[in-house]
Amino acid sequence: MLEIQKITDLSALATLKQQYFSRTSAPLDGMWQFGFIPIAEHFAFVEKQHIVGYCCVNEESYMLQFYLSPTAKTNAKDLFTLIVQQNSSEIGPVEGAFVSTAEPAYLSLCLDNSSSVSVNSFMYQHAKHAAKSSDDAIELQLATKMMHKSLVDFAVETIGAPTQWLSDYYGNLISRKELWYYQKDQQVLATGECRTNDQYQTNTADLGMIVAKAYRGKGIAREVLKFLVSISTQKGLLPICSTESTNIAAQKAIAKADLVSNHRIIKVDFEVI
Repeated sequence: MLEIQKITDLSALATLKQQYFSRTSAPLDGMWQFGFIPIAEHFAFVEKQHIVGYCCVNEESYMLQFYLSPTAKTNAKDLFTLIVQQNSSEIGPVEGAFVSTAEPAYLSLCLDNSSSVSVNSFMYQHAKHAAKSSDDAIELQLATKMMHKSLVDFAVETIGAPTQWLSDYYGNLISRKELWYYQKDQQVLATGECRTNDQYQTNTADLGMIVAKAYRGKGIAREVLKFLVSISTQKGLLPICSTESTNIAAQKAIAKADLVSNHRIIKVDFEVI
């Protein structure tokens, strides 16, 4: 008999999460996997006191990940259907899911129970061919502790993210030497992130950038990405990134930086019978 238990120590799921990543058809988006998922509520699937799977659900009641080991006695389709039909008192209501097309098993289960499906984001990875040189190439500087406040202020003003969250986030990137910036005449015009992962997808580098509103459309985003691609590939890492399906400008800049999109992050709303 399977039991569902809420779990707070995510290290107990390390082996299962490693199995999960090994079954994907392409690298998963880093911000979703290492930003959003760790702060979601996790639930373990337990058979005879052994954890054989898990799922996680965010505060909006959308599932972000689902996995059941092939060694489990429980049928994955039956368990998934039970959860999304609101029949788990431990998990509670599940309105829908976010899933990438690189997660075939999880995607299939979501589609089996869907009432509507829409594309949330495009996932990109480097095309693995020589990037074209550009006369507009810019050189970014590696962020230091002295630049911490200036870069946080820049990001808060540009994207409106919470100051404390950005302060902690940028502080961690700076300590890991994964945050870069571009400035002109002592004014920060862009930041670039090249995030690496210590436990899963260790062969990838997640790229991210912010460009000042007044300087968008001038090719800076493209050149920031090209710079980040260059330092990633020099380290033997595969550059990956993502952007919202509605952000046409970002999609154009990413394409010009020799990154291609073969996968999507899908938003699925469930049909409750």
